[in-house]
Amino acid sequence: MGQAQSDWQDGTVKVVVNDEGQYALWPAGRGIPSGWTDTGKSGPKDDCLAYISENWQDMRPAASAERPPGWFDRRS
Repeated sequence: MGQAQSDWQDGTVKVVVNDEGQYALWPAGRGIPSGWTDTGKSGPKDDCLAYISENWQDMRPAASAERPPGWFDRRS
């Protein structure tokens, strides 16, 4: 099981974000689960982790934190 989980991270991944503003990596070839939105960032795992590090400054869920203007939201 551990091997299968690591395989998708070795290829192209994409960054997704949920309604609470929490980021995650997702396999590029799979559909995005309900409640998550594609940020438009994809590539090697390290590049995507750097993107998350740059963009996810407040680890609290949106429900418990006031978000500044312009935080990522493509749910329109």
